[in-house]
Amino acid sequence: APLLVGGKKFDLRIYVLVTSYAPLVVYLHREGFARFTSSRYNRSLKNLGDNYLHLTNVAVQKTQPGYDSDAGCKWPLRSLRLHLISRFGAAATDKVFHDMEQLCVRSLLAVQKAIIHDKHCFELYGYDVMIDEDLKPWLIEVNASPSLSADSQQDYDLKYDLLDDVVTTVEAE
Repeated sequence: APLLVGGKKFDLRIYVLVTSYAPLVVYLHREGFARFTSSRYNRSLKNLGDNYLHLTNVAVQKTQPGYDSDAGCKWPLRSLRLHLISRFGAAATDKVFHDMEQLCVRSLLAVQKAIIHDKHCFELYGYDVMIDEDLKPWLIEVNASPSLSADSQQDYDLKYDLLDDVVTTVEAE
């Protein structure tokens, strides 16, 4: 079962920059965000088709009647980390974040030989990860060239910093 925060389902968006596949060179951005559903989660079969209950994508959530665009449905990764520390302790939280880093690296290693390597190119990926109630991360999907549009000032600041870090890293390589 998914880990819930305040009774709501969530997933994480983690940004990963790959500047080389041969050898593999990977950078995980220090910030990302947790995306929450607007509705409290329950496992009732009658709610199986309720996208607002199950899908954390902001594009879905903001179409829900009564959606509060000022409050939004995202937390910075740092806020989620602090919440998990308060709930499960620092060691367990550090472990789940380490496991997510390993999940990202291992998925890239799995496709490393299939990717055409061009030393003049890089790729930014958006990893969507869910955490279960046992604090095990699960890869939902990997988005190549993830959307960088922003629907709040906080979102804009995060993505602006992300792009600034990407350009700085690529220039330094």
